Amino acid sequence: MRSFLRVWRSNGFRVRSFPCVSTKRRRGICRERSFVGKGECDRLELSRPVVCIVGPTASGKTDVGQLVASALDGEVVSADSMQIYRGMDIGTGKLPVPERVVPHWGFDIVDPGEAYSASLFQEYARECFSDIDARGKRAVLVGGTGFYVRAAIDDYRFPQGEQVDNPVRDRWNSFLEAHGSQALWTELNTRDPESAQLIHPNNAKRVLRALEMLELDGVSYARQHEGLATIAQYVPAAFFGLAVDPEILKRRIDHRVDMMVESGLVDEVKRLIDAGFESACTARDAIGYKEIVAALRGECSLEDAIEAIKLATRRYAKRQRTWWRGDARITWINADDGDVRRVADSIVQMINA
Repeated sequence: MRSFLRVWRSNGFRVRSFPCVSTKRRRGICRERSFVGKGECDRLELSRPVVCIVGPTASGKTDVGQLVASALDGEVVSADSMQIYRGMDIGTGKLPVPERVVPHWGFDIVDPGEAYSASLFQEYARECFSDIDARGKRAVLVGGTGFYVRAAIDDYRFPQGEQVDNPVRDRWNSFLEAHGSQALWTELNTRDPESAQLIHPNNAKRVLRALEMLELDGVSYARQHEGLATIAQYVPAAFFGLAVDPEILKRRIDHRVDMMVESGLVDEVKRLIDAGFESACTARDAIGYKEIVAALRGECSLEDAIEAIKLATRRYAKRQRTWWRGDARITWINADDGDVRRVADSIVQMINA
């Protein structure tokens, strides 16, 4: 399956096309409006449910997902908002090509400077699910980014601000470039203080999104965030989560960061900078990259940058655990021992039971 080649818009619809997906294979796809409103069908038709494997960074999701996909004659779809970027491999924990024993989708979709969103990933992932299912395979969604998983699986309707050509986003991006993330957050706090209190001032991507929603759609980020819990499921799926004790996870994260640095993270960031990486607002804020950029600029030592990456990753893992904590669909499996084969076998047994 090649990545989508064309986008067209008609009557408010935005449809992405995979050239290898025949009309027959697309029987389960329904077009959805790219803004909040009533959709045209209630559920994606698949012959077998998608297997969703979720959990925090360094819990073993990548290896478990590949083992499960291999056992079920399946293919992996990655739900990671940073693994979509080409050239950002080491710092995002992207599985190296020689180690992929099953097909993987969701990697290397766009260049770091290109616009991307959960709305675009929703379309991409659902096309993947339908194509994989039509070929008699099982889709295994591995994430990662909680909102990307929810967007792919649940009946989430995106407002107009998620469109590719977005002059409002461009204007706020220019404001961010000129004045910084704190000033951007202050603008949100002036217009929508309730939403501002839910978003850290340094999370420029989410602050931008909240401002877009407010200006384009009159939708409050806070109100939309509250509604996530009541959104129905659109794609048939079975959820499994990897649970790891926080102290064990902390040690794994620290080791993982050390291995990334040893594997060439600094050189990867240098290559990205040479390719214009620093002008890409979303990608440049990725954990592991912004810290190394600071070290290369002389703003801190490499040792301090590495410690900052570890701290930021631990905090991100905590947010991931919080995101999934209240989701009753998830069957949690203890992964403290790091035995990914055992965890994968447990998931396969439950699916085949």
